[in-house]
Amino acid sequence: MRLSLITITLLFFSSISFGQTIESDSEIEQISKTLMLYIDGTANGQLEKLKEAFHPDFNLYSVTQEDSLRIWKGSDYTSKIKKGQKSNRVGRIISIDFDQNVATAKAEIIIPERRVFTDFFLLVKYLGKWKIVHKSYTYKSMQ
Repeated sequence: MRLSLITITLLFFSSISFGQTIESDSEIEQISKTLMLYIDGTANGQLEKLKEAFHPDFNLYSVTQEDSLRIWKGSDYTSKIKKGQKSNRVGRIISIDFDQNVATAKAEIIIPERRVFTDFFLLVKYLGKWKIVHKSYTYKSMQ
């Protein structure tokens, strides 16, 4: 009886620890790749990476200092990035969550000695690829 209880307990905890499937690991990898296209593309002026990461109709959302909602077209955002021009940005993915063909993610982008951005993404998977459709962000000054 005691051995059965120990076995059941171990099985329960192993299913919690290893509950992700190979498919979900693959999805996380694909979502991470899309996010890294954004991070690398903006840091290195690689517009082709941004085109691959973003849905053509994506938008950005933030709150202004006057406390109003700012909606920025993605095409306006990407037009500000100069091809081949490296910026002093360092990014990292903080979290990813997904279900079926929709995902949310959080990243941190540091511009040394200036700002730390926190980016929140909504991604969708269609035609076999994950695309960023919305990005909301906030930031704090480092000074």
